[in-house]
Amino acid sequence: MAAAQRVGVFLIIIFLLLPPLRVAEPSAEAAGSVAGPAAPPETGAAARARPRSAPAPVTDVAKLCVCDLLVAQCDVNCCCDPDCSADDFSLFTTCSVPIVTGDSRLCSQKAAVYSLDVEANPPERIFKLIDQVNPSVFCIHATNYEQALSFSSPEMPTAENFDQLLERFGSAAFSAEPDNWNMNTDAQNPSDVNETYRYEYGVPIQTVDAFLRLPSPVVSSWCSDANPAGFLVNQATKCTRSVSVEKCDNIQAVSMLFYISSSILAVPKSSHMVNITVQSIVVQSLNGMRTLLNSSDALRLPMISDELCINIVHGVNTKPVPLSGNPGYVVGLPIRAGFRPQGSGIIQNTNKYGQLTLLQSTSRQDCLAAQGARIPILFGYNMISGCKLRITAAMKCQPLAQTLLDLLKGQSFPEYVASFGNSQAQDVLDWVPITHLHTSEQSSCQIPVSLEIEVKWTKYGSLVNPQARIVNVTATITTTTLKQLPSGREKTIPITSSVVFTDISSPAEPGYKAWPTINVKLPFDFFFPFV
Repeated sequence: MAAAQRVGVFLIIIFLLLPPLRVAEPSAEAAGSVAGPAAPPETGAAARARPRSAPAPVTDVAKLCVCDLLVAQCDVNCCCDPDCSADDFSLFTTCSVPIVTGDSRLCSQKAAVYSLDVEANPPERIFKLIDQVNPSVFCIHATNYEQALSFSSPEMPTAENFDQLLERFGSAAFSAEPDNWNMNTDAQNPSDVNETYRYEYGVPIQTVDAFLRLPSPVVSSWCSDANPAGFLVNQATKCTRSVSVEKCDNIQAVSMLFYISSSILAVPKSSHMVNITVQSIVVQSLNGMRTLLNSSDALRLPMISDELCINIVHGVNTKPVPLSGNPGYVVGLPIRAGFRPQGSGIIQNTNKYGQLTLLQSTSRQDCLAAQGARIPILFGYNMISGCKLRITAAMKCQPLAQTLLDLLKGQSFPEYVASFGNSQAQDVLDWVPITHLHTSEQSSCQIPVSLEIEVKWTKYGSLVNPQARIVNVTATITTTTLKQLPSGREKTIPITSSVVFTDISSPAEPGYKAWPTINVKLPFDFFFPFV
């Protein structure tokens, strides 16, 4: 680590919106063409008499794999994943995609069939390539227009073709088809002439001056500042750097400017740039205490103070905060919650499934044995859980009440809930405080028996694409009276916890109709002869 005593930490999370990659497959004719003498032209009768053969398939089903989601990694139970080895297949329980086909509208096509031989030791994957016949009467016998089998790259506007594109697509309505179809597949595709560059997996992310660099160890543990950040490659590095107090303000890699001054190219060799945004800044003191700054706009440069080198970068390659939507919550993802210490932002649990939880039911239904078992509260899921508490005459009221309260609320019940799925910790106004209510009876001994959480949410934004936003969270503790039992007697009471999601979205404005209505009376024989 740096030899200086006081260090600064700032965290950066970068999101890039890039155009998708397009993979073009060569046609069978182009791949197998051989130079030779020209064949004599066929007459019309000869052409009709010669049996027509279906063109070679453009898509090889043996190379298709819809369940291959991880790059350079084996997907579990994905029997068509080329990254899986025989050892991986031996651990599979089933094939998530047992059959892979191309266009289902074809009358006849190849199909890749995958299965597992569980009787083999170890289990093996079985692959077969079969001919599949479409039983439908309405099917495609031959696909003789290859350009319609794949999507073509859109023509990118340039200074030369801008007027032409504006004339074609600038009006309120236009045709997606060209003026005339070019049936010559050997001719050069106009979209290929204007092909744009795209990032591919592992390619260094380019910046205006060079590429995005992150310090990393090379041969030893000492830092090298020439490590490029690869596209779609997650990496976390840790290295050691020697910093002298006299030269701390001259070392680029310990300054914030080294990481935020460059602009990233949205696509390689383009003029469209994406600026790097500092999401948050955390300052670490001499005793190791870390403090989140209220503002991330402050630029702190290394400097010498009291014979110490301060504001040097201590860490910048970090795990992004897990989100539950962008911006609105997504049904099934956990509710984001946390605490707010005095004068700082929201502090969250690193485990997103442990921020707001309920008591988890167990098979034994014993409350005292279920301590510590929690289940996350997922957005949009109404849940109820509970257990049974066996009370004896030897139990004291106050210790039992505290035990049940810890059982219902958990070890650390949060104070705030994020209103959106992507609410940032430093944006305190984006967090909703949890309101606590208490219902009880008038008696000397009260024990909590239930925790009811109500989450009120509303649809936010456009009616076309509304976003879920939490506006209020209420936690209600209900207690009951515990009477002293006679010696040797015992009783069992239920302990429950629940969460309910309530949609409080206001209706659309008066007079607004989300869907048009048409007052038309159909003739009585409109559906004849169908019933």
